[in-house]
Amino acid sequence: MKNKRRILCFLILFLLASSISYSEKEGNVYIIPIKSEINKATYHFLQNAINDALSKNPKAIIFEIDTYGGLINEAEKIKNLIMDIKVPTISFVNNKAESAGVLLTISSEKVVMAESSTIGSAETIPNDEKTMSLWLSFLRDVAEIRGRNPEIIQAMADRDIEIDEVVEGGKLLNLNSREAKEHGISDLVSNNYDEILDYFHIEYSDIVHVEEGVEVKIAKYLSNPYLSTFLLTLGFIGLVIEIFTPGFGIGGTLSIVAFALFFGGNILAGNSGWTALILFIAGLILLIIEGMIPGFGLPGISGIILVSAGVILSMNTFSTAIISLSIALIVAFSLIIILMKYGYKSPVLNKIVLSTEQKNEKGYTSANPRKEYLNKEGVSITELRPSGVVEIESQRIDALSEGGYIERNKKVKVVRVEGSKIFVRRV
Repeated sequence: MKNKRRILCFLILFLLASSISYSEKEGNVYIIPIKSEINKATYHFLQNAINDALSKNPKAIIFEIDTYGGLINEAEKIKNLIMDIKVPTISFVNNKAESAGVLLTISSEKVVMAESSTIGSAETIPNDEKTMSLWLSFLRDVAEIRGRNPEIIQAMADRDIEIDEVVEGGKLLNLNSREAKEHGISDLVSNNYDEILDYFHIEYSDIVHVEEGVEVKIAKYLSNPYLSTFLLTLGFIGLVIEIFTPGFGIGGTLSIVAFALFFGGNILAGNSGWTALILFIAGLILLIIEGMIPGFGLPGISGIILVSAGVILSMNTFSTAIISLSIALIVAFSLIIILMKYGYKSPVLNKIVLSTEQKNEKGYTSANPRKEYLNKEGVSITELRPSGVVEIESQRIDALSEGGYIERNKKVKVVRVEGSKIFVRRV
């Protein structure tokens, strides 16, 4: 009987502990970072992080923002993720929210600015009418939904907007933490999470910081347009060096590593799939085949098209891909010219350019000299018009007439010898 009571007490305590731990799990506040460039890797990370946090019934989600912006398409998708959340959301600008970061900041229900933080400079690149109109509509709609001043928000993106005592015409609006609070863009200036949650009357059990995984960090870093361009250029440089040098060496290794990082980063970031890599490799194979056969034909043209298509499909936007590919090809072709023209000056590159000369002074000749026939006489066997055949010392020799037409069976004399050429005159 005592054992049954003990077991019953143990089960009750276990259930109480489980309910307490579960309630604590449900009462957490999750801090999700939005940092560096906003791209497809950022979107996939936030999508997974938000879904994971929502599965644990959080009290609130705070988005810690420190970004200089990124892709409009991805920012618009992230905006939708944030606005669809049914629990309280807070954007905490910890340093800066520029460009696309402005849209993400005002997507949350509440906005907090850290001391010395800034928000603004949301002009699009490229700044054409179509892109700007779409971007301004995003900003205006979200500002109206969240109760922020749409004119001030749009002034961060459109330098043509002028607001008295806020921003002059021709300038983009940037606000510091105090100014953002003053104009109603933010609700609070604070650097403390506890203070932020207390201000909005959010009771919670614990604050959980969500960290970006190593894979996400690598993907965001490698898919950066500037680094992607550098890796692409480095890959083509290595390929050129490998083509110009015998065997497989540092050029081929450099090319493989650079292209692997380029495509790997963009695939991890979600910018492209394996199709882009397959097209690129197929293009390289066709270019190698073209290099093995004389002339330039279908394999070479197809290779160029496939390599270009692979690069374009692997990057964020078409314009970025074209710029990166152009830079890489210009550098690669410049290197080819340099190697062909000046490579012989470097001991390392001496194998690339043939610098050996076979001079007459060293005993090299293109043909056997025939000086022994100089000043000797013979008979023309054929007509010389001006070339023909003469006989000298019972030897039939090809000769050239130096004095015009010479008939057959005429006496001739060798007057000049140049290498294998013999010049004769009529005697």
